[in-house]
Amino acid sequence: MNNKLIFLDIDGTLVSAMAPPSALAVKAVHGARANGHKVFLCTGRNMPIIGRDILDVGFDGVIASAGAHIEAGDRVLFDSLLPEERIQECLSVFHAHGIYCRIETAEGIYTDPQMEALLKLAKPDKANSELIRMQRELEAGLPILPYDEYPCEGAYKICFTSTSLESVEKTKEYLGDRFGYVVHPYADSTTCYNGEIIPKAIDKGRGMKLMCQYYGSDIQDTVAFGDSMNDYEMMETAGISVAMGNACDTLKNMADRICEAVWDDGIYHEFQRMGII
Repeated sequence: MNNKLIFLDIDGTLVSAMAPPSALAVKAVHGARANGHKVFLCTGRNMPIIGRDILDVGFDGVIASAGAHIEAGDRVLFDSLLPEERIQECLSVFHAHGIYCRIETAEGIYTDPQMEALLKLAKPDKANSELIRMQRELEAGLPILPYDEYPCEGAYKICFTSTSLESVEKTKEYLGDRFGYVVHPYADSTTCYNGEIIPKAIDKGRGMKLMCQYYGSDIQDTVAFGDSMNDYEMMETAGISVAMGNACDTLKNMADRICEAVWDDGIYHEFQRMGII
């Protein structure tokens, strides 16, 4: 097997519900790198909330903030903050439609107080790893700051929650020409719809291409593991795409392979089947 560049989403893929990486997940990453493959995180999380327990596993690089920040080793390859004028425009549109926001910056996360209240009451679909993660962050007491402490110096990404999917759709009239919308899986009985907006020039797939360019590798020698809709471009770009057993149906339907769920150490078992370890 040619040496591969392997890209791993975090939530719902490498780890389950803010848990630390399992012993087998760590073994998989270490084994792959020992065999000459390169392993990268490819996540929607911004750098401050990736966590030392994950970074200390040891990776060859990180694609963070859904492609807006990219590091290879200790070198920053790409960093793209949305200007504050654009952030304020997005916030104004969302707030006008009764939608609550979470702003992710290089320093941390700032959120509307109403969003926190809605998250505490939400009953997420089991495939919605992003909503589950945000709930676990609140439970764990991570330093998520109120919006009135936001320094207004630009941000990587805006996440949203809403009690109405129709309201989310209406905001596309104002922002849909410049931003891609990701709405995460929801059950018919849901009272909380959540998602994120990402500038159309940025996504995880583009981050993968930049990483390949940096290392002089062919995109066909990449493998991507994911579970949710913000992994779609990553999976679409990869030479081999692998959906987790707990992934949303859309990702499973487009993936080349499906492995076990994150809580059954799908990454480890698929690495074995593929001869990576």
